[in-house]
Amino acid sequence: MKSGESGKRLGELIKKACDDLEITTSEYKEIMSAAGEDSLEDEQEKSLLSQFHQMISNGTIKRIPS
Repeated sequence: MKSGESGKRLGELIKKACDDLEITTSEYKEIMSAAGEDSLEDEQEKSLLSQFHQMISNGTIKRIPS
């Protein structure tokens, strides 16, 4: 995957999972898998994951069983 493509895919997965402010265990695993897909974590991916985890931590997004 080209640089930037994995970040774009990761962003799309996060947006899709967060549309209803809930994330299932399977969605979370898919996002984390996509983040490690190319074995490189660029600044875009780091930023997306940081924001994503912050929203989970502060309760904006609720984790629910899949």
